Amino acid sequence: MPPTTPVPFLPEELLEEVFLHLPPDEPEHLVRASLASKLWLGLLTGARFRGRYHDHHGAPPMLGFLYTLPFLWSSPLSTDPRPHFVPTTKFAARIPDHLREYDAQDCRHGRVLLRYKMLFIWNPITGCSTELPTSTEYMEAESSGAAVLCAVTGCDHRACHEGPFQVVFVYLDQDEGEGVCVASAAVLLSDSSKRPNGKWCEPCSRLHLVDDAFIEARPPVLVQDALHFMLRHYADYRRVGILKYDLGSNCLSLIDAPLEGPVIDDAATLMAMEDDSLGFAHVERLTLNLWSRQIGSHGVASWTQRAIVDLGNLLPVQNPEEDLELLGSVEGSDTVFVTTDMGIYEINLKSLRWKKLWKTDKFCALIPYMSFYNR
Repeated sequence: MPPTTPVPFLPEELLEEVFLHLPPDEPEHLVRASLASKLWLGLLTGARFRGRYHDHHGAPPMLGFLYTLPFLWSSPLSTDPRPHFVPTTKFAARIPDHLREYDAQDCRHGRVLLRYKMLFIWNPITGCSTELPTSTEYMEAESSGAAVLCAVTGCDHRACHEGPFQVVFVYLDQDEGEGVCVASAAVLLSDSSKRPNGKWCEPCSRLHLVDDAFIEARPPVLVQDALHFMLRHYADYRRVGILKYDLGSNCLSLIDAPLEGPVIDDAATLMAMEDDSLGFAHVERLTLNLWSRQIGSHGVASWTQRAIVDLGNLLPVQNPEEDLELLGSVEGSDTVFVTTDMGIYEINLKSLRWKKLWKTDKFCALIPYMSFYNR
């Protein structure tokens, strides 16, 4: 057997400078470098380099995305494996066998919230999963939405994927006594992603809604310490509203959408904008309209139209008469996911740069998995 070629010696400072320029959206380079020697492995996984790497590259890349299917398309007999994860880089998610029937509810700070018969927190990089305590009241609600997020105040989310987290469950039910639809929210706090623990706190004060309201089956967006869920109505699906849960005050409230007219199915999505404001994107035929909710000089929030984008001149479209769909957005970025008859596209509404992610498909929601691989 020929002798192994030794790795050339360089000072750690120079090695770090080289490794800093490895592109975060090509994680295979980090993997190969970490396999070269124990020295390189220790350097790449050390806290100092991870911090410098994250500072150098800014926001984490999208390693892939999860998606959900409409109810009629997501039958138990489907051969499509779940959780539905599509890599957008050379990254392979590690999916434990016991989670093969679970769908993604939300994804944030390196964690994925999965739901089927139980609730699980899943780390796609390590494959580790944590079962959460459940409550029949939440799991059997008529309509619900959920979110997972880091529970550490002031965290920069560089390496918090195994630390304390919280899960927020917002759900709607009929109050039989009053005959109205009411919204409630409960929070589960856990001190670690490595072991099953934590408990559900008492639900917040209930909020009365229109009788036929339901929460759209998409993840909420996190803006300024508040989660925002899209509301629809059974009697008129084109009516939309926004249900806000404030994490600090543990309160629910309603926000009017910027549109007074009807919104067709899958034509609108909420956004957590780059400037930390709440965004609302809507497509009508080939035109995308973008609003953001800003606080005025008198402390009153109002909607302002930010942009009008002609998607017909931007994206490949074969049939201009076919309606486009919005499937989701990237938090902290002016980026949305749009479906045309030619495919599913990621578009930055500020730079108008776009790229194709996937073939045209009947997704209900597209949930980006944003993370550095060297956490």
